[in-house]
Amino acid sequence: MIIVLKKSATEKDAQHIVEAARAWGLKTNVSRGVERTIIGLIGDERIIHGKPLDMLPGVESVLAVLKPYKLAAAEGRPEGTRIKLAPVKKGGRTVVIGGPEVIVMAGPCSIESREMLLDLAQLVKKSGAHLLRAGAFKPRTSPYSFQGMGNEGLRLLAEAREAVGIHVITEVMDVRDLDAVAAVADVLQVGARNMQNFTLLKAIGKLHKPVMIKRGLANTMEELLMSAEYVMSEGNHEVLLCERGIRTFETMTRNTLDLAAVPVLQRESHLPVIVDPSHGTGHWDLVVPMARAAVAAGADGIMVEIHPKPAEAMSDGSQALLPKTYLKMMKELDRVARVLGRKVTR
Repeated sequence: MIIVLKKSATEKDAQHIVEAARAWGLKTNVSRGVERTIIGLIGDERIIHGKPLDMLPGVESVLAVLKPYKLAAAEGRPEGTRIKLAPVKKGGRTVVIGGPEVIVMAGPCSIESREMLLDLAQLVKKSGAHLLRAGAFKPRTSPYSFQGMGNEGLRLLAEAREAVGIHVITEVMDVRDLDAVAAVADVLQVGARNMQNFTLLKAIGKLHKPVMIKRGLANTMEELLMSAEYVMSEGNHEVLLCERGIRTFETMTRNTLDLAAVPVLQRESHLPVIVDPSHGTGHWDLVVPMARAAVAAGADGIMVEIHPKPAEAMSDGSQALLPKTYLKMMKELDRVARVLGRKVTR
C-alpha cells in the first residue's frame, strides 16, 4: 500500500500516518521528493482493510500495490503451489497436482449405482488417470431433476476408493454436509454455483484439506481468485482453480470455455489450474478437442465425465464420454503433454 500526500501536507501529517501504521502493526517507508511525500506501508495489509486511509490528514490518494488476492497472488509463491495426495493404500501412487504431470480427473457426473461406479473407477485407474470424480450431491437447475444419492452415494464412493485404490474428488454443497464429504474425499469440490458461498469457503478453509473451486457461470477471474482467498485466509493454502466455462450469448455450446483463463490465472496466481471441458462445452464431441487444447494451453489438470450409456445418464449425459472415447483421449492428451515436456500417464 502506498499513501501519496498532498503538496500542502505537513511533517506533522506524515508523522501521524507513520504512527498510525505502526499502531496497526505495519512498518513504514517514507520517501520525500521535491513535489510529494510518499509513505509505503509494509506488512499484512489485511488488518487495515476497510479503514478510510484517504481520510487521514494530508492524504491525496491511496494506491494498492499488492493485488486484493494477496495470499493467492503469484508473488506470494513464485515457484508455484504443488499439492500432494498421499497414496490411498500402502505402496500406492502419490499424486502431485501442480507439477510436471498433467492430472486427469474422470468419472460419472453422478453416482447412480454401485456397479457402474466400481466399473468406472477401475477404468479410470487402469487408464492412468489420477482421481475419480463422481457426484453424491448434485446441484441442479430444476428442483425436479435428479439431485444425487446423497449420503448413500458417499458410502459407495468410499467403497470404490478403497476397493480400487484411487483418490477421489466430489462436490460439497452445504456446510452441514462438509464433515461427511471430507471423510471420503481426497479433494473437495466447490461447484460453480457455490463459488461465492463464503460461509462454505471459510468452513473449508479451517479443514486443511485440498479443495478445487470452480469458476462461477458469470464470474470474473479476479472473483475466482478472491474465492480462493477466502479459503486461504482461514489457513488452507491447498487450493485448485477450475475453469469450467462461463455463460455468454453463444448458444451452440452449453457454456463458453475460456481457455485464456489458464495462462491468465497462472500469471496472476501460484495455484494450480484445472480445466473442465465437459461442463465448458456441454457436448461430448467437443470435450476431447477442448481437453487437448487445455493441455496445450498449460493446464495443470483436466476434469471430464464418463458414462457407459450416456443416453440413460441421470444427469448431463450429453457431455459424457463413452469409455472407448475416453481411453482414446487419454493417449492423445499424453502426446500433447509430452510435446511440452510434461506427461499425463506414467
